[in-house]
Amino acid sequence: MTSGAAECGLRYAVKKSGSSVAYCALSIKCGSRDEQGYHSGLAHFVEHTIFKGTEKRSAAVINSYLDRLGGELNAFTTKEEIVIHATVLKEDLHKAAALLFELATSPTFPQQEIETEKGVVIDEIHSYKDSPSEDIYDKFEEMLFEGHPLSSNILGSVASVKKISREELLKFTKEKFTPERMAFSIVADVDEKKLGKEVIKLCKQFFPVANDSDDTTLSSVSVPGKEAEADCPKPGGIPFDMTLNKRNHQANCIIGGLAPSLYQERERLATILLCNILGGPANNAILNSVLREKNGWVYGAECSYTQFADTGMVAISIGCDKANLDKCIEATYKELRKLQAEPLSDRKLKAAKKQLLGQLAISGDNGETQCLSMGKSLLAYGKINGTKETRELIEKITAADIQEMVCTVFDPTRLSKLVYI
Repeated sequence: MTSGAAECGLRYAVKKSGSSVAYCALSIKCGSRDEQGYHSGLAHFVEHTIFKGTEKRSAAVINSYLDRLGGELNAFTTKEEIVIHATVLKEDLHKAAALLFELATSPTFPQQEIETEKGVVIDEIHSYKDSPSEDIYDKFEEMLFEGHPLSSNILGSVASVKKISREELLKFTKEKFTPERMAFSIVADVDEKKLGKEVIKLCKQFFPVANDSDDTTLSSVSVPGKEAEADCPKPGGIPFDMTLNKRNHQANCIIGGLAPSLYQERERLATILLCNILGGPANNAILNSVLREKNGWVYGAECSYTQFADTGMVAISIGCDKANLDKCIEATYKELRKLQAEPLSDRKLKAAKKQLLGQLAISGDNGETQCLSMGKSLLAYGKINGTKETRELIEKITAADIQEMVCTVFDPTRLSKLVYI
């Protein structure tokens, strides 16, 4: 793998693959948490409308550009990032890369396209509202992070989306879409060093600087994620226990609270392993074993862990028949108390580590997944941890680390609960 930083501040990484398919992604450290002073949902709306025209191309030309090559162009928004990415044959990689840079540096946001896309986004908002399992997650985040930028809903509200203007879109992208907030990642069957130099050329073309040089070191470029951690006050995370009558056919419940941030490495990795043990994708995850396999109360139960620059969130999600809700909640608390009272045996810890490492290896054996992960890592840490380094860090986790984190993040005095019935 080759990585570095252009003079303009953009970080990049190129990883060689053995596939004829190439993946590239432009990740921008800018999400819904960066909307202060703007209408809620603006970052997500930028993601939708950035394909609707540049200074050189119309929406129709952009949409057909990669289609004609058999490629794909897509984007997504999180609380902290907007990511534009493409999948093409390796011989078309340069065209795709140049298009991503063009989209990020010269969007025009035509008024007619804005009005059309407002209808699309409003339909998306209604779709989420019609899905209790998704709506409850957004509501839980909003309540847990109340008064903090992370409380902003990524989609925004119908009212806020209707108020978004072209001037606001142009101002937001000019302010936030700066090279020092960007990372460009590539996974393709290419000469890594040669393509790294091509990325530098693209940076010179789209982000010209006075003192032009070929490259600089990653360590000399500030990491925007760490700046966010330093500048933003920690969320209060005041515990709550709320039940809302949604007149749903089944009950949905989230139990969770604040968790370690991206930069609390030991605690973060232990929490990843803990959540995988509790409610990961495997059939033998504790909650799935107890709530589904043993008692048949739920179709599925999961435990997720979302990491941000300055904090994190754990969330146990349960969907069940209303008659089984209280039993599911009590059984969940019972399993948490067991983990808090007694550390995992060496055998169980070893098996849990092997399972997590296997899951990471399988999910990472995909060019697009690797490409997106590289971009996220560059934005967050200014570097990319290799597979060997990640494995070594996970192997160092102890039973005491797991017990410490289950006692901390699932401390009953800090836990919040939200129920939809």
